[in-house]
Amino acid sequence: MTAALALRDVRKSFGPIEVLHGIDFDLEAGEVHALIGENGAGKSTIMKILGGYLAPTSGSVLLGGKAMPYGSSAEAEAAGVVVIHQEFNLAQDLTVSENIWLGRELGKVFLDHKAMRRGTVELLDSLETSIDPDASIRDLPVSDRQMVEIAKALSRKARVLIMDEPTAVLTHREVEILFRQMDRLRASGTALLFTSHRLDEVSYIADRITVLRDGAVVRRAGRGELSEDGMATAMVGRDLKDIFPARRAEFGPPALEVEGFSVGRLVQDVSFTLRRGEVLGISGLVGSGRTELAEGLVGLRPHHGRLRRNGRPVQIATMADAARQGMAYLTEDRKERGLLLAKTLRENLTLSTLQRYGFPIVSRSAEEEALSQAIRAFDIRAPRRDMPTGNLSGGNQQKLLLAKTMAPDPEIVIIDEPTRGIDVGTKSQIYAFIDRLAREGRSVIVISSDMPEILGLSDRVLVMRQGRKAGEIEAGEISETSIVRLVMGTAERIPDHV
Repeated sequence: MTAALALRDVRKSFGPIEVLHGIDFDLEAGEVHALIGENGAGKSTIMKILGGYLAPTSGSVLLGGKAMPYGSSAEAEAAGVVVIHQEFNLAQDLTVSENIWLGRELGKVFLDHKAMRRGTVELLDSLETSIDPDASIRDLPVSDRQMVEIAKALSRKARVLIMDEPTAVLTHREVEILFRQMDRLRASGTALLFTSHRLDEVSYIADRITVLRDGAVVRRAGRGELSEDGMATAMVGRDLKDIFPARRAEFGPPALEVEGFSVGRLVQDVSFTLRRGEVLGISGLVGSGRTELAEGLVGLRPHHGRLRRNGRPVQIATMADAARQGMAYLTEDRKERGLLLAKTLRENLTLSTLQRYGFPIVSRSAEEEALSQAIRAFDIRAPRRDMPTGNLSGGNQQKLLLAKTMAPDPEIVIIDEPTRGIDVGTKSQIYAFIDRLAREGRSVIVISSDMPEILGLSDRVLVMRQGRKAGEIEAGEISETSIVRLVMGTAERIPDHV
């Protein structure tokens, strides 16, 4: 059987550095093939080659058994090969409908806006989403933007659909909807290439799995041949059974007390206490007010309520006020709000603390020394120190953002979605770092949509629902059942397998 899309002995080099080493890969019609590996293993490079965004240094790309007939992403799409990127490829100031039809507008003399809007509504309905087709992309949350990317790809009626981390920012319900669409496409004969760091998703949806490590294929498996632990071990080359650190048992006095805290209409009347040396997990559905609460606490959103730091009342109206109180916030959206992707590692690391380096006459040598320390402390792996940050893998971008967040030496650290889009090996490093912060006596708030993460890291869990605090769960009572009960707003017992 001829593969729908294939690689034969593909190598790719960037300058003197070879990042893909003789890759052989087949994607069959009517299958979901998962490509997994740590950040930097070569997954995105392979996808870009398959999608026409990069040319291989050597080797062949075959479409339907014939040498690749396309030399650009536009030609690849015309040949039926469509990529859903991990980094959104949307025009911020255009509407949802305009983005979906961009470059393929309907109408011969005049644009047929009604037909395009009608088509957009049909696509969004198929994805069971209530996104307004006339909404500006700029005004949509991250999860809705991902659904627009998926709708745009589906509108292309691809023979090959390449999906780079499509579920990273989606809710569980949205993931279920996407998987139903993938099942429909698979049944119609579409070839689907899928990557995810959520290994339970890979186990559920993939017909075949190819594991990459350091730019080479290290394992191939069919459905059911690899457990999630087996996938993780193959990816990183070592056992990761103890991915979460041991529980902490001793805490200091309150570092932050929050009473009657509200953020516009998004968060109402939330109260809680954060102790020194504690990791407080915040759980809840997307849209429950978790991120808005965090942004209010550090002065990114107008708010009202009472705050006490180390027992003293404080007012925090800006990020500068928060910094003076020893508070720092790591955003969930590292690409748009956390890092300047076109700037170097050094520029990103020191931007928020330039006064330390002699601003307005900045000491380059002092900045370089700070970067050296950050690279060692956070295990940031970059081929070159002067490369654009956007060229780093997702995991290394996240570690750089952590280093930047910790540069002012904060006592309270709020981390929103610490491991979104991060491989299992880097997750282990970030979990160890969060644990180290707590054991040093700092206070940490972790906001996460990943249930195992909340269960594995938290000393206490605060659950948000519809902008309000649904409840708190103490260490001895933390379980998936107790969290889900509060998330869903039900007092009935939820089966343990939920």
